[in-house]
Amino acid sequence: MDPISILIADDHPLILAGLSALLGAMPEFRVAAQAADGAQAVELYRQHRPDVVIMDLSMPRLHGVGAIERIRAEDASASIVILTTYQGDEDVYRGLQAGAKAYLLKDAEPAQLLDCLRTVAGGKQYLPPTVANKLAERMASSQLSRRELDILAHIATGKSNKMIARSAAIEVGTVKFHVNNILAKLNVASRTEAATVAARRGLLSVF
Repeated sequence: MDPISILIADDHPLILAGLSALLGAMPEFRVAAQAADGAQAVELYRQHRPDVVIMDLSMPRLHGVGAIERIRAEDASASIVILTTYQGDEDVYRGLQAGAKAYLLKDAEPAQLLDCLRTVAGGKQYLPPTVANKLAERMASSQLSRRELDILAHIATGKSNKMIARSAAIEVGTVKFHVNNILAKLNVASRTEAATVAARRGLLSVF
């Protein structure tokens, strides 16, 4: 069988070198190309059409999620593995929603990464239990509206309803309405808890 061709996209040279060395030492894999940013990853995918893409999320020029979306728009069958540092539960959701088939953290064991690449190359999804649980939690909760995300960001800075009303140019009663909806959707009982959950899930950086 032909080796599984891999495109690695990461803006850290040491990560690129380490992954290339790991995969290059195994006959079943072949590193087709290396990209230092999201835009380059899209271009190199067009050129090489690798079997699997290893994609970091936090990259210059084009975020990993944007790169995934562009690659999947051109090739709906593209197999993409997100390999990144922990950035919040929302990244899990956004990356997988964009079309990635797997999500691993950079501290994963090499054997787990290799198993993931084999699984994804075979057309299947690979989600460790912790990631699957985060995704299930995110999918189970109702999605916050744009306005609610805005209000949540104000809540996280400790602003009162009156202060939020002035900042958002809306009535205090409207702020109270949105705050109650936010608490219900996040399944929390207090503003402090809402801010904590928002920070953990990465909700404050999605807009």
